Amino acid sequence: MQCKEIKNMAVPSSSFTLIHKKFRCRRMAKQVCEDKDLPDINTLGSFQSVPLEIFHMILGCMPVRDISIFSMTSRTISSHITTYIYSPSGILRLLVQDFHNSGLEDGRQNISILEHYKYLGLLLKRCTLLLSTKKRLNYTHKLLSQVPCFKLGGCASPMKCVGLSCYGLFLQVLTAGWDEMECHRVYNTICNVTNLPRKVQSLVSGTPGSSCKQELYVRLFCRNVLLDHWVRCKDTVFWLTRLLKPWPLVHQARLLYILFGPVSTTDGYILWKNMTQSVVDEKSLEGLATTIKLLYETDVKGWTADDVISLVEELTVVPNEWLLENNARFLILTGNSICFSMLARKAVKGRRMDLARVMVFLALVCQKDLYCMEWAVNMMRRVSKFFSTNEERKCFLGHVEMSFACTVTDMLQSVLVAEERDEEDVNFRNLFHLLKAQANFHKEILYLTLTPSV
Repeated sequence: MQCKEIKNMAVPSSSFTLIHKKFRCRRMAKQVCEDKDLPDINTLGSFQSVPLEIFHMILGCMPVRDISIFSMTSRTISSHITTYIYSPSGILRLLVQDFHNSGLEDGRQNISILEHYKYLGLLLKRCTLLLSTKKRLNYTHKLLSQVPCFKLGGCASPMKCVGLSCYGLFLQVLTAGWDEMECHRVYNTICNVTNLPRKVQSLVSGTPGSSCKQELYVRLFCRNVLLDHWVRCKDTVFWLTRLLKPWPLVHQARLLYILFGPVSTTDGYILWKNMTQSVVDEKSLEGLATTIKLLYETDVKGWTADDVISLVEELTVVPNEWLLENNARFLILTGNSICFSMLARKAVKGRRMDLARVMVFLALVCQKDLYCMEWAVNMMRRVSKFFSTNEERKCFLGHVEMSFACTVTDMLQSVLVAEERDEEDVNFRNLFHLLKAQANFHKEILYLTLTPSV
């Protein structure tokens, strides 16, 4: 009986103990939650006794590069630095807007404004490291939207302003190491903020040159912000693909010309008539040729060799068909593979006369620009293999000779009808180069016939 009573008495004692533990766990959990909400004062180190205003004054005396390093010491420090960045004093100090001068005073260092925004991008990258991509982009937009020169068409003197270059360098540092999906989100955010797709659509579907200023603004924004600052070719092609792929092929060629075509040295406007009305030098074609080579040689999703060749065909008729000499010089600058593919496509389609005329001007450009004439002859030999019979090859060679004769006649006629002395001299030099090109071209062919085959 006594044992039974003792057993019964043990039950409430045990129950009381369990309830006590349960309440103790709840109190501990509540205390942990409260501790999480409080800033970790210990992580401030020697700055824990410094008022926030004094802390901001200290940051105001530090170079931006040092602030970005300082932000990695602790999460609390990073949070305080973020508060400083978006404070009135921080915005005034960090968002330097002197984009028309070469340098600025940053602490004790005299660095360029480009480097300033490079380190500012690094600072924001480190301060927002633990945030989601969406929040990081919101923080970035909140900061940069206060700079007029960072907007598409926001600067009154865009040719003398380095604002967009600063923006591009900032963006390149901020997004370095981000995956493709995150970069997609960056591009979509930029498009939403600037309304870039609608502005591009109005340009590529309108009359070339009818909106000169808008063409200039789109060119400068896309080049300086999205394309020119990347080190890796894959990164450049990624952003270029975002710009080109939403549009049909004809509009892709028009946009490519807006971005990389020749421009006036005085006002920066696109020179739409240069390719169709006058002979241009290599410098005017370098931007377009380099971009085409980049798309052709970089192994990225979304572009095939046929896509690039089709783009070249469309490009050489923007806004109208280019002069043959400009076309030939452009093909040479794009490299052997693209040049051969373009010529081979003409051969496969049976356009022997067009192919022969291009070969004549390839020889002329080789003569003018001091390329090896043997290259032009070897290119003709490779392309002639696409003709299935000897008769077709003989017919093609006949077209080449006829094209030489017709081109010489046309140039001689232009010399005779020239009204001004300067124009006569230019036409005469062109005729001289053509005759010399024809002689060297035939000389290389004779070498081939006289050289015994191995």
